[in-house]
Amino acid sequence: MTDLREARELRAELRAAVRGEVDFGATARALTTMDASNYRRVPLGVVAPRDADDVAAVLSVCRAHGVPVVPRGGGTSIAGQATGTGVVLDFTRHMNRLLSLDPHARTAVVQPGLVLDRLQEAAAPHGLRFGPDPSTHGRCTLGGMIGNNSCGSHSVAWGTTADSVRQLTVLTPRGERLRPGRGWAGAPAGLRELAEGELARLRTGFPELPRRISGYALDALLPERGADVARSFCGSEGTLGVLTEAVVDLVRAPRARALAVLAYADETGAAEAAAGLLEHGPLTVEGMAADLVPAAAGLPGGGAWLFVETGGDTEGEARARAETVVRAADVLDALVVTDPARQRTLWRIREDASGTATRMPDGTEAWPGWEDCAVPPARLGAYLRDFRGLLAEHGLRGAPYGHFGDGCIHVRIDFDLLTGPGVARFRRFSEELAGLVVAHGGSLSGEHGDGQARAELLPRMYGPEMVALFERVKGLWDPDDLLNPGMLVRPAPLDANLRFAVLPREPVDVAFGYPSDGGDFSAAVRRCVGVAKCRTASAPGAAVMCPSFRATGEEEHSTRGRARLLHEMLAGELVTDGWRSTEVRDALDLCLSCKGCRSDCPVGVDMATYKAEFLHHHYAGRRRPAAHYTMGRLPVWLDWVARTRSAGVVNALASVGPPARVAKRLGGIAEEREIPRVAGETFTRWWRGRRAAVPSGGGGGGVGDAGADAGDLVVLWPDTFTEHFSPSVGRAAVRVLEAAGLRVALPPTLRPGGRPVGDGRSRSAVRLLAARRGRVCCGLTYLSTGQLDQARTVLRRTLDLMEPVLAAGAPVVVLEPSCAAALRADAPELLHDDPRAARLAARVRTFAETLEQYAPDWTPPALDRPVTGQTHCHQHAVLGDAADRRVRDAAGLTGALSGGCCGLAGNFGFEKGHYEVSVACAQEQLLPAVRRAPEDAVVLADGFSCRTQLEQLAGVRGRHLAEVLAQALD
Repeated sequence: MTDLREARELRAELRAAVRGEVDFGATARALTTMDASNYRRVPLGVVAPRDADDVAAVLSVCRAHGVPVVPRGGGTSIAGQATGTGVVLDFTRHMNRLLSLDPHARTAVVQPGLVLDRLQEAAAPHGLRFGPDPSTHGRCTLGGMIGNNSCGSHSVAWGTTADSVRQLTVLTPRGERLRPGRGWAGAPAGLRELAEGELARLRTGFPELPRRISGYALDALLPERGADVARSFCGSEGTLGVLTEAVVDLVRAPRARALAVLAYADETGAAEAAAGLLEHGPLTVEGMAADLVPAAAGLPGGGAWLFVETGGDTEGEARARAETVVRAADVLDALVVTDPARQRTLWRIREDASGTATRMPDGTEAWPGWEDCAVPPARLGAYLRDFRGLLAEHGLRGAPYGHFGDGCIHVRIDFDLLTGPGVARFRRFSEELAGLVVAHGGSLSGEHGDGQARAELLPRMYGPEMVALFERVKGLWDPDDLLNPGMLVRPAPLDANLRFAVLPREPVDVAFGYPSDGGDFSAAVRRCVGVAKCRTASAPGAAVMCPSFRATGEEEHSTRGRARLLHEMLAGELVTDGWRSTEVRDALDLCLSCKGCRSDCPVGVDMATYKAEFLHHHYAGRRRPAAHYTMGRLPVWLDWVARTRSAGVVNALASVGPPARVAKRLGGIAEEREIPRVAGETFTRWWRGRRAAVPSGGGGGGVGDAGADAGDLVVLWPDTFTEHFSPSVGRAAVRVLEAAGLRVALPPTLRPGGRPVGDGRSRSAVRLLAARRGRVCCGLTYLSTGQLDQARTVLRRTLDLMEPVLAAGAPVVVLEPSCAAALRADAPELLHDDPRAARLAARVRTFAETLEQYAPDWTPPALDRPVTGQTHCHQHAVLGDAADRRVRDAAGLTGALSGGCCGLAGNFGFEKGHYEVSVACAQEQLLPAVRRAPEDAVVLADGFSCRTQLEQLAGVRGRHLAEVLAQALD
């Protein structure tokens, strides 16, 4: 239905009949055009039902209008089955509860929108868990798992989702409420008669293997299998009925686990060995090849690995079982891990593979489509050899990994899905691979379902008669073909509706260089494949991504949601205003630019950069929000305050009620915020006074005096925040660096005439800006507000000033993590045409990196105290904190810092309309960590934003590592 009037009538009727949200707006539709597959279908609208009555009402209204209905959970399906052209049912907003849990019966009653991890958290105190655990366990829903018959890494022990389903509550498209279970319970009219008339076909038409997910599981209706209607419903991909409730079985979780990591020469050797390990009763037998494993993963030497997990009542029992596996395996090398933290680190490598595999080692894009074929485990090695041969015949590449113990292989392949010839090759390969899988006695899908990716090829696996039987079953459940049409039966072609077809064919004119994407902004946006790691309710370990989603729970505030809107902006069908789009602007408004996605997203989506790019175009030639002129140009205003020596006046006005309120209102600053106090003496003024008092020796010097032989010289970067707000941090850093035996200098500055101090050369670009600003600047505030022309100008002037530093080869010590990240990552990407930016980025060091690399023999003073606080989000995402942890250890500062984001994030938390989200981010990890800390704990916060947030929300003074060490020296 495309008629606008009919769409409005449908929306009006749904709003009248449904208590939940009904949204036919461009944003809601754009967020659900895609799942984690190669496919895109544009829905008419999205409904978030509150209960089963709402679902029944939606089905009734849509049936009357002849509009399809698509149930959707976490939207992480890889075959396209969570997309549709009608009304999408979003169960994650309201129908997401755990209704009950019976630890004695080991059962739970769940709603379809419940995220798997929430069920696991509720079951864990009872020593129980839900058996299947896909790698997307932090965001996939029970409804989606039942719809796809999901499995996960523990299926060798606990089977598929169908093995854990006891009873379902289902609404048929015509409004009948059924409770499918065993013994023909909840069967629609005619299903029993159809099955009993086809017993011979049901007994002989399905391959026997642990991971057969393709098609409908009609063999579950055999009398010898209990005539289990619930089991046959699992894996039906939302095409038979709409699930509203489920009774699921739980399993006893082992009290202790051990992980045996077995190394092999290649994945074929690992695959051939996997089946032989099953007799030892492992919990998992997972395989990965070297091209998906980070070089620093710390695995035993080899080209591929099996991760074999064992369990027991004690650590010793679990370890003994793992060592038995090692002795039984013929391996190059092996490792047994019992430490839970180390195990989690290793499992994250495996779980991130679904995203990591989307890029080949040379950066080429790779795609799903043949993500999870399965064969009998004993044939896996032979199948992999043939599979590799087929790839080579078609000139394709892929990195297999997955559930080797179950014969199920995941792989992303470097299909060209952007051109006609590439798509044609994708079809030919798909057809030939289907034949290869069938020849090995396998299933086209071993975990993620058929969807649009494979349903067209089901006749090759089952034959036309069985596929015709599938169609008859669909007709009994859904005679009007209302539910998810085009999936499983009467499917759309596997090369139709490809999500890339709508993107522009020519590169988009952009400011950043996007070096990892060939300079193509469309390719950068395509990075998001939809695995939705950004949609987790909590950040595991030290992770940061995605704080705004965790604060609001809204898809549009996730990294994936924003990437989807950018995709639709480029497509121009739903989001029609291009760079002027208000839908994209509003979704990006709550992006903190924390850069967490740059490191935590498995495919390296960098939404902070995309946001800056969008704001640059969106406000080109237009008036910007007030905050862009105040906080976005903060260095200009602070320099003016410093030159006029008016810090006292500014602080006084900012602390008085009426003037402060007026200033906030005019400046776009949140009313709840206190304006930070400007220092009476800037860091560089203190530095000049110190040098005047100590003209030689112990006072540092200028870079221009250092000559080409820098020796132990380090250049301390006077960032805006250290310079004007926290000069004590700069003074402390000088104290510690000099105590470590280093000579400290500051970068050159401009004399009033425009001539750089310490360099005899002068440049026109420097002279032009001399009157406005005479210091180096990383451009951070301009970058975060998308003022990229100004950022480029500021950075070019900075590079002019820094030429003597670059010539000297001295390290550049940047105390503020966000400024260091801007210099190391943003500057070379924005000034991709200026090689000096990359040279400066290579010289940037954090404070801890400087001590470790340039004063390796220096021992910090012993503090012997616990620490608390939070690793700065930009440090986590861009710089890394390994050196900081080692320096803290050397100083006796014990304990780990929390992950997440403080929520202030530069200008974000100060901007009007952001206060509540800012506080919610701080309340997630930072503030609880500080409240839990011992009284004598050192509160570490290297970032000015983090320190400000702590002071304003908790009344706690956080300190930079340099301040802590300097105080210990005193």
